Amino acid sequence: MREPIHEFEEYKDLKDMLKKSGEKFGDRTAYVFKTDVEGEFKEITHKEFRDEVNSLGTKLIEMGLKDKRVAVISENRYEWGVAYLAVATGTGVIVPLDKALPDNEIESLIIRSEVDAIFYSSKYDEVMNRIRDKGNTNLKYFISMDLAQEEKGIKSQKQLTEEGKKLLEEGNREFLDSEIDNEKMGIMLFTSGTTAISKAVMLSHKNICSNLQDITAVIKLTPEDRFLSFLPLHHTFECTVGFLYPLSTGGSIAFCDGIRHIAENIKEYQITAMISVPILYEAMYRKVMKAIEKKGKLEKVKKGIKISNFLLKFGIDIRKKLFKEIHDTFGGKLRLFVAGGAALDPETEKGFNDLGITMYQGYGLTESSPVIAAEDDKYRRIGSIGKALPSLDVRIDEPNEEGIGELVAKGPSIMLGYYNNDEANKETLENGWLHTGDLARIDKDGYIFISGRKKFVIVQKNGKNIYPEELEILVNKIEGVKESFVYGKPEDDGDFKIAAKIVYDKENAEEIFGTTDESKIKDILWQEVKKVNKQMPAYKYIRDIIITDKELIKTTTQKVKRAEEIKTVL
Repeated sequence: MREPIHEFEEYKDLKDMLKKSGEKFGDRTAYVFKTDVEGEFKEITHKEFRDEVNSLGTKLIEMGLKDKRVAVISENRYEWGVAYLAVATGTGVIVPLDKALPDNEIESLIIRSEVDAIFYSSKYDEVMNRIRDKGNTNLKYFISMDLAQEEKGIKSQKQLTEEGKKLLEEGNREFLDSEIDNEKMGIMLFTSGTTAISKAVMLSHKNICSNLQDITAVIKLTPEDRFLSFLPLHHTFECTVGFLYPLSTGGSIAFCDGIRHIAENIKEYQITAMISVPILYEAMYRKVMKAIEKKGKLEKVKKGIKISNFLLKFGIDIRKKLFKEIHDTFGGKLRLFVAGGAALDPETEKGFNDLGITMYQGYGLTESSPVIAAEDDKYRRIGSIGKALPSLDVRIDEPNEEGIGELVAKGPSIMLGYYNNDEANKETLENGWLHTGDLARIDKDGYIFISGRKKFVIVQKNGKNIYPEELEILVNKIEGVKESFVYGKPEDDGDFKIAAKIVYDKENAEEIFGTTDESKIKDILWQEVKKVNKQMPAYKYIRDIIITDKELIKTTTQKVKRAEEIKTVL
């Protein structure tokens, strides 16, 4: 088992976490927002945030929501965090819903989760009004994050918080003194997928807190750190690592204005850390390197990397000074990127590390609260997802001759199970071991290397396994390729021909390919794919390509929906 490398606080539940970190960091900034005046920011301290959580929680109990289920749906914003913790730390079970779901799926999940109340932003007014008119759910309370006060039976989060504050002043301690059973379901999360197949994951406070402790034990955050919240908060990766983690360590959070504004947000908010998906970091790295090349400084930077890497062997780190110009484009304070959700291109990971921005790759599932493994200051191997977290055991189930098999994990952060789904529980949980559905190998030092999803592996007639994700990393490195999807095309003889759907950069086509003619671009890309093939054994060769300028179908966390994509090509 991996040893912790940093000191960490132990929490029995999220209420305990808020109390302990609040006592330590109460006066420090928890959230920072833009104001109408350019360059001026509004800040909310950890104490102010906790006071709002306590006020709202007190009111929710007075409304009869003790031990009930309450949903929350909105874009990433401050009110989401207040609502989440006001429910989770003393009221009942919190049910975060995916902000990108179509109306019918929102309604379906509200029915399936049997929630009694829902917090939502004005974006969802229309669907909530329809659900309210239908009256086919358990919902007793519709709570708007944007209304200043109650309107036509729709409650105002702001007003409820004020009313809760008065209750606290009058001595109501129901929420403050409420006990949490840390082994019971406290959080219900739906996995991505349509309502028919999305599963409701039951997580306890013990699950979440053990994961928080593990993360703190291997990745060092300080009260000086500021996170940029970009991935959707309903997703456990963002919720645990990008929301609960900085709150527990006294750090602060700023909200991203959107994918196009990431670079400027990092700069203006003086961001030090962020978590995201590989596709975003890979695009950022390409942009950085392209800018260096355009300025004619590529050779100088390469030389600088050689010198700084040599000095690092002796514990001398000059990267921030040497690559100051690059660091300044990110505001000068950025120090940490954490990637998860898919395989990260090793070149991007090494590239950012070489420039002095530490990059870790992590891995996990909603079912594991979510992090199972991650790299850190001590344990890092490019291309791997690091080692299993300190409280988790991992092993490879039924490995083949290459040592590749299904990754299974066991420990205190593994879910209680799926809600009302015995069949899925039998498939996924076996004597406490979580079957991840991901194929991996573990090297002699304990580093884990993910090969791909078990259900998407392409098995040739000769018994050879091909992992699409491995090939996609290589194809995505081709200049002008934004993303790709590798799949097995069924042949008449029952075997599969390996093919790739390639999304090219239409915006910069003239500059990259010297043409905007799609058939000519396809010819150029095909020649590049042939070069990729030469890096691999013949059975992995990509033998057919199609190209498009339309992006691949993805989840809200930017994972490619492979089952949907395959329908577009076969």
